[in-house]
Amino acid sequence: MSHIPVLLPEALTALCIQGDGIYLDCTFGRGGHSKAMLAELGQSGRVIGLDRDPSAVVVGEELGAADPRFHIVHTAFSALESALDQLGIGRVHGILMDLGVSSPQLDDAARGFSFQADGPLDMRMDPTHGESAAAWIARAEADEIAHVLWVFGEERFSRRIARAIVEARVLEPIVTTSQLGRIIANAQPKRDPNKHPATRAFQAIRLFINGELSEVEQGLSAAVNRLEVGGRLVVISFHSLEDRLVKRALRDASRPPQGDPRMPLPETVAQPKLKLIGKAIKAGPDELSKNPRARSAVLRIAERTEAA
Repeated sequence: MSHIPVLLPEALTALCIQGDGIYLDCTFGRGGHSKAMLAELGQSGRVIGLDRDPSAVVVGEELGAADPRFHIVHTAFSALESALDQLGIGRVHGILMDLGVSSPQLDDAARGFSFQADGPLDMRMDPTHGESAAAWIARAEADEIAHVLWVFGEERFSRRIARAIVEARVLEPIVTTSQLGRIIANAQPKRDPNKHPATRAFQAIRLFINGELSEVEQGLSAAVNRLEVGGRLVVISFHSLEDRLVKRALRDASRPPQGDPRMPLPETVAQPKLKLIGKAIKAGPDELSKNPRARSAVLRIAERTEAA
């Protein structure tokens, strides 16, 4: 399946790639960003890819076999420090996080991420671990389902949809994306003409099943720890929940730690860990004409400061 990496030139520019540097692609996907990084590196440079999707890891292993400067690790990016430790790498010169679900995952009906095509209701980024969406929907109480839809999808009809799901599963198990999509659509008294009625609910369930927001929080903290001084952290997010989390985390890390005013912190401790670089970047008209999925992408940049 084809995959168009989002904001590719902007991400490469933001990383300020050094020919002999070591770079971390936290969400390898189908390798678009990693391949572009490799093209900017010299023979002594390296790119480490991470992904928890086994199908992405297969593609990464093929790239690694063709280019020894690349190595893929099958893991969530929240575990990036452990992955680097296993490879004997302390700090890296740049880190890219391209958050959310990839186009190949969305386009593969068998993965169960999309209501656009019928498939098994799975939604796991790593199908070998954790509970599928179908399994969770089969056991969750209406209040829990409504909470997930509201918190992770900002779905205003969360309670109506939750009740409809619980009532429908009594009649038959909800095991496919088309089943769930119909239940959600039929439960909504009003519809946005510009958006499929199941969009927010599917997003919410996917985020919950994969623990994506906690992954982002942990991953950002770990990334800051492992950046070289002057190294860049580049994050691409695709919806408001992610972007707000990223914006807040980068902002907080760019401010001096708050201590007790009666006991000033040592100068080395009082320095912020990051420096924000520029404003948020969005896809331009040319990219949007070729890749409509880039319309919600937001790229943010921060640089590691002198702080230890």
